[in-house]
Amino acid sequence: MKAGEKGNTALAERGVPNPVGKVKKPTVLKHLLKHKVLLLMLLPGVLFLLINNYLPMFGIIIAFKNINYVDGILGSPWVGLDNFTFLFATEDAWIITRNTVLYNFVFIVLNLVIAVAIAIALNELRNKLAAKFYQSVMFFPYFLSMVVVSYLVFAFLNVEYGFINKGVLAMFGLNELNWYSEPKYWPFILPLINLWKGVGYGCVIYLAAIIGIDNEYYEAALIDGASKWKQIIHITVPLIRPVIIITTILAIGGIFRSDFGLFYQTTLNSGALYPTTLVIDTYVYNALINMGNLGMSAAAGLYQSVVGFFLVLGSNWIVRKVDKDQAVF
Repeated sequence: MKAGEKGNTALAERGVPNPVGKVKKPTVLKHLLKHKVLLLMLLPGVLFLLINNYLPMFGIIIAFKNINYVDGILGSPWVGLDNFTFLFATEDAWIITRNTVLYNFVFIVLNLVIAVAIAIALNELRNKLAAKFYQSVMFFPYFLSMVVVSYLVFAFLNVEYGFINKGVLAMFGLNELNWYSEPKYWPFILPLINLWKGVGYGCVIYLAAIIGIDNEYYEAALIDGASKWKQIIHITVPLIRPVIIITTILAIGGIFRSDFGLFYQTTLNSGALYPTTLVIDTYVYNALINMGNLGMSAAAGLYQSVVGFFLVLGSNWIVRKVDKDQAVF
């Protein structure tokens, strides 16, 4: 090191400014020009995000207006928070909130546990061709429309020709049931339908995370005499825990939103089932069809989005308090 450099270093250690002069930082413009190629590659994704996620947020003002087609969105009169009272001023407010939250909570828990279990089981199969086949079979229902699913459910639960009534119940000598008039059975039917349709998608996510685990962990555990169950508990599950946390936090963010097709199509919108199947989305849709009030529907959507946003923040805050490294942000 030269004498001048030694002197500058000594001055820096003492906290004395460098007499030679400070190094100029590049300006923002120079920084942008330097990375212009990367920024151009980023541009399509940014435009997609702006057009599909941020520009539609202009429609939030619909929730605070009494929309009519003559004056349009901007010309319609403001009504303040009157549209939001629609969700809470009725006798059904407690029922739809309870059903929405409890159903989504059950969906999150069931899909998480079953999807992780199936992913682990598929990873343990030695015949990889069979594993691919089972994975494809379970993933296929995810692509089916809820209209198609509703017809499949109807084929099972139809009073006159349904497989459950004519096949299962008749085999045991039990009386036929009118499933679409018995609300007490649907808290069990709907989670099963949701699980059948969505478990394949979750299984693929967790299976991809499991495949990424280094085999050296399992080899070391095998040398130490760890059984397969011990390997799953102490290696597989802890190493895929970040993926589990991320998917769970995202799912919690939508706990006030429900699968409209599941609750509207598969139940055939039967009024007799409303005590156990009516959720916020279907309630607002029915009100929109009967009353034609766009402002009330927009208010419900905004309410669900805001609550979901704070639920995501709260879930991430709890995870950060427990284990900072596992938090999403």
